[in-house]
Amino acid sequence: MGLPVRDANRHNYGDYRHWPEDVRYELVDGIAYAMAPAPARRHQEVLGEIFRQMANALEGQPCRPFIAPFDVRLPRGSEADDEIETVVQPDLSIICDPTKLDEHGCRGAPDWVVEVLSPATAGHDHILKRSAYERAGVREYWLVHPVDRLVTVYRLEGQRYGVPEVRELTGRQPVGLLPGVEVDWDRLAGLLAS
Repeated sequence: MGLPVRDANRHNYGDYRHWPEDVRYELVDGIAYAMAPAPARRHQEVLGEIFRQMANALEGQPCRPFIAPFDVRLPRGSEADDEIETVVQPDLSIICDPTKLDEHGCRGAPDWVVEVLSPATAGHDHILKRSAYERAGVREYWLVHPVDRLVTVYRLEGQRYGVPEVRELTGRQPVGLLPGVEVDWDRLAGLLAS
């Protein structure tokens, strides 16, 4: 089951910026998808722990972590901001190029994106957003499956994602594009058991 769409019209960032804030949307190729209701407590705890680890590991470095809600605009070329048709809110974005950051969020591909899956968003994250991230050039895309205790890692090889790496949420896992930075899955063990 996919996320509900706002309507049958195509939209862009110019439309998106003027919608009421009481319902959040993501745009993927001009289609507005209503964001799922507030995620479950486990989702928030897992995301919070990953963010905390990354914020600590990246302190004093040029790469910066951002947690949703945080707009990431993914242009197809050099179109004006208001014409961009893909605007997403990744659970966690790591951006190493400060020129991509502005008062609205990020314009261009984050270096690393993490999505913590929930039943309402799994298909959206696995299919639509993976395709959008690949096309935009997100170098690493991690899908964390808290219920199954797995992580699926996509890494950009040229212009496409290679064969995904799937592993259990145990031990330490290096972030391929950030030398010396890793996620300690064992620190999430208590969160995953609850």
